[in-house]
Amino acid sequence: MARNVNFDLDPHRLEACLESPVDEVGLHNSFSQLLMEEESQEAIELLERQNELDEEERDRVDDLSSPDEEIWRRREDVEGEEEGRRLLDLPTEERWSSATLRVLSSMPSRTIGRSRGAIISQYYNRTMQLRRRRQSKPSAGHFSRSARPSICGYGVETDDVTDGDRNKRDHLVNNLQNLPASDRVRMLRAMPLSVAEKNDLRQLVGQRIQRSNHSQRSCCSHLKLNIIIALRHSWYSWLSFLNSLQLWQVALKKVSGRFGTGVLSYFLFVKTLLFFNLFLFLVTGLFLALPQAIHPPSVPPGRVSFSGLELLTGGGYFSESVMYYGYYSNYTVTRNCSSSNSSVIKTSQPSHSLSSRTMEPHCHNNIKLSYNIPLAYFFTIGMAFFITCIILVYSMSKSFGRSFRIDKSHGILAMKVFCSWDFKVIKKASVKLRSENISTQLKELLAETNQKPGQKSVCQKAGRVTVHGVAWLICVGGVLGCVLAIHFFSEHMYQDMQSRVNSTGPGSPLVTEASLLALPVVVSLFNLLLPGLFNAAAWMEEYDSPSVRAYVSISRNLMLKTSVLGVLCYRWLGRIAAEPEKVGLNCWETFVGQELYRFLLMDFIFTILDTFFGEFLWRLFSQKALKRKRKPVFDIARNVLELIYGQTLAWLGVLFSPLLPAVQIIKLLLLFYIKQASVMMNCQSPRKPYRASQMTTIFITLLCFPSFLGAAVCVTYTMWSIRPSLSCGPFRSLANMCQSGKLWVQELESHNPNLSWLTWAHSYLVENPLFLFLAAGAFMWVDLCSASSHV
Repeated sequence: MARNVNFDLDPHRLEACLESPVDEVGLHNSFSQLLMEEESQEAIELLERQNELDEEERDRVDDLSSPDEEIWRRREDVEGEEEGRRLLDLPTEERWSSATLRVLSSMPSRTIGRSRGAIISQYYNRTMQLRRRRQSKPSAGHFSRSARPSICGYGVETDDVTDGDRNKRDHLVNNLQNLPASDRVRMLRAMPLSVAEKNDLRQLVGQRIQRSNHSQRSCCSHLKLNIIIALRHSWYSWLSFLNSLQLWQVALKKVSGRFGTGVLSYFLFVKTLLFFNLFLFLVTGLFLALPQAIHPPSVPPGRVSFSGLELLTGGGYFSESVMYYGYYSNYTVTRNCSSSNSSVIKTSQPSHSLSSRTMEPHCHNNIKLSYNIPLAYFFTIGMAFFITCIILVYSMSKSFGRSFRIDKSHGILAMKVFCSWDFKVIKKASVKLRSENISTQLKELLAETNQKPGQKSVCQKAGRVTVHGVAWLICVGGVLGCVLAIHFFSEHMYQDMQSRVNSTGPGSPLVTEASLLALPVVVSLFNLLLPGLFNAAAWMEEYDSPSVRAYVSISRNLMLKTSVLGVLCYRWLGRIAAEPEKVGLNCWETFVGQELYRFLLMDFIFTILDTFFGEFLWRLFSQKALKRKRKPVFDIARNVLELIYGQTLAWLGVLFSPLLPAVQIIKLLLLFYIKQASVMMNCQSPRKPYRASQMTTIFITLLCFPSFLGAAVCVTYTMWSIRPSLSCGPFRSLANMCQSGKLWVQELESHNPNLSWLTWAHSYLVENPLFLFLAAGAFMWVDLCSASSHV
């Protein structure tokens, strides 16, 4: 029935196709030639149906028609008959299909020379026909859709606004007003008018509909409608305001537009960590630091004054503050809320009972409000970790479903090409950012589409495997040497602390405080240098895919960070916490909190030094000395693992330093702005663009399993197994920290025997760490299964 369009350069056909756009008759004849592929029977039925509709229109709406329209209809009848005769005379192989006819008739070249008045008249007739068909027949779907009818040959009108044009426009608006909303939208879209003229028609129709509805409404309905509209406008304004308050929105768009999704994933990860630390800071600040600051314990007389060195070491003046575990008291604050008396009663905690400090006789009409600080400390830390675990697992499952859904979607390149532009963007800067973003995403998609694995011989494959094995041996050997060096240096520092305790001569406090920075500096130095060895090994391996290279680098850096953290946890929980008296520590929890503060601060300082020397100075050296235009590429793997390492330190330190998340928040804020400025100034986009669709998912997964799970295990082990200090903290004189919850449950049971089931629940559900880990594992498994079901 249909055949392909012939594009042979026949001079006779070329001469026939070069009509002037002003010549309406010639244009109409050229358009009539497009009917060549239509079946003769279909053409006859189409002409008969069009004649019937025209006769029906002349019979019913004579009073709405103008003389010009009558002339146009007569011309249309005559030309339609001529077109039908020409269609019947054409051979079958020269005819056009109806689909081709519909496409070609909607092209802009078929509307050249039409005036606005003629178009409005034409669509006035079409709306009248559509209204009549809607009223007389059940559905317009019974009729086959024909090509857009041509009004060529009706005479060329000028665009001058006359009374006739206004009348035609009014008639068209009236007809559009009476059409259903779907037909009205479809008709406006089909009109070959400019967007401004279509908007004018749409506004006129909307105003008339609003006026008619307004005249039919009562006063109460009108008031109700105005209230609903006002509330809707207020809600949309509020949503727009909240969207404008989104953190780092413009900066993230700039990074995404210039460097792609890989570098963007790093800054999105910084934003995610910031929200986690904000949550921890709010919880510990409201339930621990604030109550203790309102009711501070008695301060010893020889308190050290602030010298400034505390900002580096975390000791000195900060040791006797809400920053660390040792400052928190082991009593219950009780306030009598009577109108005549208001006092604070502080009672200390005995070794095996809480009755003397939590339950006091009621004083007639007085209402007592008590706040158990040890109990609040235990449950605040526990609930903060539990809620963080839920948020992490939910974020991980959601990210899994989103990333794999994106990877499995077909036609994503076509979606990016045709559907990625936001037509609401009007500002020049926003348009530039959006265009850069789309361009970078298209480059990544094209690079992924064109990536094909090369064919290699057996010898090449064997050589490649050998190179990979040597590279991994180098990396594992470097990590092993680093871990051994840190362990021996840690033991040396431990022995140095013992010798300082056993020495009789007084030491300098300044030297003692400064020596505590030695181990954090050494660890941070290894964390800075070893990734350079990993990059050299990756350069030797010559990976074809940049994403594979990034994942291998992430695995090697992760091996380094977990090994270092394992050695440090052994130092804190296996050496210092087990025998604190050997190193002269009265409150080992405060010392561990100070060490975690120092490690977090040194990690931030060395990250800034790496940014300055590794990116800024290297760019200047490359451009000025080497005369190269190349800039360093942002190392995503190393920078992300630095973030995970710092966040693990923050989670480990929450138990020993409740306000350590505040330090992490300040670090992340400064790090975002410093890294963003350095990336935009000193770095270049990857030479091979790649789409990092699963990068964020991998980051969240690493944050959940090695980082958070390891920190949760260490904190749980500390609370369940290690004996607290005897002279400081809220759990002094207890066998372990979780015993405070057990004593509280026993006290509730002694005052109310009906609560005896709480003792059983606490013994088997809270005191048993195995149940907690099994419950957490089951929860993670359910979330992972739900994520896989959404993929």
